[in-house]
Amino acid sequence: MKRIVLLMVVCMLMVGVVGCGQGKTNEQGYYDKLNVYNWGDYIEPAVLEDFEKEYGIKINYENYATNEEMFAKIQAGGTDYDVIFPSEYMIEAMMNEGLLQELDFKNLPNYKNIGDQFKNIAYDPDNKYSVPYFWGTMGIVYNTKKVDGKIDSWDALWDEKYKGDIVMIDSVRDTVGITLKKLGYSLNTRNMDELEKAKEALIKQKPLVKAYEVDAYKDMMISGEAAMSLAWSGDAMLLIDENPDLAYTIPKEGTNLWFDAIAVPTTSKHKKEAELFINYMMRPEVAAKCAAYVKYATANTEAMNLLPREDVENELAYPKGDLFEKGEVFIDLGEFTTEYDRIWTEIKVH
Repeated sequence: MKRIVLLMVVCMLMVGVVGCGQGKTNEQGYYDKLNVYNWGDYIEPAVLEDFEKEYGIKINYENYATNEEMFAKIQAGGTDYDVIFPSEYMIEAMMNEGLLQELDFKNLPNYKNIGDQFKNIAYDPDNKYSVPYFWGTMGIVYNTKKVDGKIDSWDALWDEKYKGDIVMIDSVRDTVGITLKKLGYSLNTRNMDELEKAKEALIKQKPLVKAYEVDAYKDMMISGEAAMSLAWSGDAMLLIDENPDLAYTIPKEGTNLWFDAIAVPTTSKHKKEAELFINYMMRPEVAAKCAAYVKYATANTEAMNLLPREDVENELAYPKGDLFEKGEVFIDLGEFTTEYDRIWTEIKVH
């Protein structure tokens, strides 16, 4: 019994160093496991394999479908994720909740490769908690063989002639956000009248909607199963490569300008290895591989020099000029988020 108690004490003291049998320090002095929590299909798989080979660290990789899913899991505790990829408003929310660790930029020399236009943005004004990864817009991807003429407005998603042929994103901030833009409001509104009008518009649209999806809409558009879908810009570029009948548009009423970044949650017990991974992800050749694979716009300006010119010169993928004139960035709405959740539930059950 004394030996068992002693073993338990030793194990408790060693947890986070050797993980009590779950992991150990490797020959390079790193803990040999890293838990990465990311969006689905959001990184070049070979990049993960190369990191494992170079540093002798096994990556345990898990996916989430929405920012809210990731946030809830980390907030609930009981997890030990080391690296996450939250969007801008979720970074702000997690900062406010004390769920992110400050980064030590002495361990991130490759941060110099990130473009200045992606630094000091309102969601992380002092660049303390996150490193930009991808960015882009929200728009409409549509099948030119099934849609009459060009689309330039969010109104197309409410067009009766495409009933049963429209796909929407199963995400409250994205779908409610573009509806607010369609109505001429801010996608960050805290005005209840405006929010109720967005709810009414989405309930009116619901009979026209084929499905609410997050990832499955991509296959539906490639196969020609749907005429149009709400889409993130990177997904749209990938879909157009797969099906040349598809096109992408950023509606004239304005859109969401989004940023996804890499961060270290407070659940991480291995910050040194997490920052090693983040610095690796900022190598130009690594960032370029991920951008080429996922088709989203990279925030790594050195990586852009390694990408095909036709990719970086495509203004639908890499909008030129003042980015913030083309879109509005989501902000954390704090407690008002519950109102968005409420109307989303009412829309879905209607």
